[in-house]
Amino acid sequence: MTGLLRMLVAIVFAAAFSQFPAFSDQYVQRLGGQLDALSLMAQEFDASAARAGLSRDAALADLTGSDFRAAHQADLRAQFARLDRARADYQTLRLAGPLERMLLPHRLRDAETLAATWGDFRPAIPVTVAGLVAAAFGFVLGWAVLMLLALPFRQPREPLGWR
Repeated sequence: MTGLLRMLVAIVFAAAFSQFPAFSDQYVQRLGGQLDALSLMAQEFDASAARAGLSRDAALADLTGSDFRAAHQADLRAQFARLDRARADYQTLRLAGPLERMLLPHRLRDAETLAATWGDFRPAIPVTVAGLVAAAFGFVLGWAVLMLLALPFRQPREPLGWR
């Protein structure tokens, strides 16, 4: 019975992990789109600031004096910070292969992009080497996790010859 349970858990882990390479590819594609949009916003803001003879920081500092301006300033600062994070994550994820990305889940941190990717993602049978390797890794991990969880419940075996 425990062998069957262990096998089922390992298969579930294998199926889940096999989807990560395709999911991370789609995430990187969407992140690239977000990066393009955020870069355009930053370029337009910087151009407006330059026409007014201001740097980005000076233009942001100029957005004070009312609740609306302060809220707009905070929104822009958040977007610029998101742009910086997206650039760093995109560069790292683009250089990493699909299996290397399994070691970089912390780089899939843009919540909006992650939610959009998850919303559109449809699991499929992996036919790439990366998908199959990820499935094998998931299978081994699932097997090991269940074995570790079962350790406290194992009954001790009698040493040979003690009857």
